[in-house]
Amino acid sequence: MKKMIDLRSDTVTRPTPGMLAAMMAAAVGDDVYGEDPTVNALEAKAAALLGKEAALFVPSGTMGNQIAIAFHTRPGDEVVCEAMSHTYNFESGAGARLASVQFRPVQGQRGVLDPAAFKAALWPKALWLPRQSLYVLENTHNFGGGAVVPLTRVRELTAIAREHGLRRHLDGARLFNAAVASGVSAAEYASHFDTVNICLSKGLGAPVGSVVAGRTEDVAEMRRLRKMFGGGMRQAGYLAAAGIYALDHHIERLAEDHRNARRLAELLAASPALSLDVSVVETNIFFVDMTPSAKIPAAEWTRKCRERGLVIDPVGERRVRFVTHLDVNAEDMETAARIALESLG
Repeated sequence: MKKMIDLRSDTVTRPTPGMLAAMMAAAVGDDVYGEDPTVNALEAKAAALLGKEAALFVPSGTMGNQIAIAFHTRPGDEVVCEAMSHTYNFESGAGARLASVQFRPVQGQRGVLDPAAFKAALWPKALWLPRQSLYVLENTHNFGGGAVVPLTRVRELTAIAREHGLRRHLDGARLFNAAVASGVSAAEYASHFDTVNICLSKGLGAPVGSVVAGRTEDVAEMRRLRKMFGGGMRQAGYLAAAGIYALDHHIERLAEDHRNARRLAELLAASPALSLDVSVVETNIFFVDMTPSAKIPAAEWTRKCRERGLVIDPVGERRVRFVTHLDVNAEDMETAARIALESLG
C-alpha cells in the first residue's frame, strides 16, 4: 500500500510504539473523583513545565480555551483577540453559546497585534458599552502561518491588557513550537498570562487531550466548568499517559518539524505558480498562495495531489496550508514537493 503523506494538520499523527506502551501500562482510577494517578501526574508535570500552580486535563483544545473564557468572563462581556484567532474563528461559536460573550477582533500582522491597534480597540468604561474583561493571545498563531509572537511583544500586549483591567489567557495550542523556535521557555511565555492552554494532540503527537493551567483556586473552579461542559472523564489515565510521554519525548523534536517545513517551503517557492515567503516560515505551518500562472484552483490542485499520495486541503480558492509533524520526515518533504509541483500541470 502506497504511503500517503498527510500534511493537512499536525493533528493527524498516530501514537508512536513507545507512547502506546505507556498507555497500556498506565495506572488508572476515576478522574472525576480525583483518583486517577496518571491524570494527576500529567497535570502536575504540565503545571511545572508552564510555571503554574495547577493544571487540568481536558479532552480538547477548544474545551480548554472555552473553560478559560467562561471562567474569566460574565455573560455580556467582550473578549479581545487577534482577528484570525482560533478562539474567535474556529471553535464553532462556543464563546457565544457557552459563555455568552462577544469578541472584539483586532487585525494583526501574521497574527501578531500592534500595541497601538490593541489600545485603539479598548473601550472606555461606560454603562452602554460591553465590559471588556479578557484578552486572548494565540502563540504560535495558526493562521499567521505558524508565526511565533516574540516575547517582547507578548510583554507589551499583556502589559496593556493589565493596565486596562483585562485578564489574560494564552491559547498555547502550539506553545512548545514557539518555545523551541525562539529559545524562550514555555514557562516564560506563560508567566505573562493568568491561564494557559496547551494541546497535546497537535505537534506533540498524543491521540487526545489538552491541558489548561493557572492558579490552584482558578483551576479548581475550571474543574467544575469542565464537568459542566461534559468533559469529566473517568479512567482517563490511559489518555493522560500519552500526554506524559509526549511531554517527555516530543518537545525538542519539534525542531525537526520546523526544518522540514522550511525545506518544503523552499522547494515549493521555486515554482512561479506558487507564492510564499520562505523567510517567515518559523515553525511547522505555512501557507501557499497560487499565482495567476497557476491554471487550476486550489481545490483541483489538492485533489490531484491526493491522487498521487499527498494530502493537503485548500483554505480558500487560491490558498493551501501545509503542516509538518512527527509522522513525516525529510525524505517525505522531497516527495511531497515533487507531487505538489507535478500536480500543478
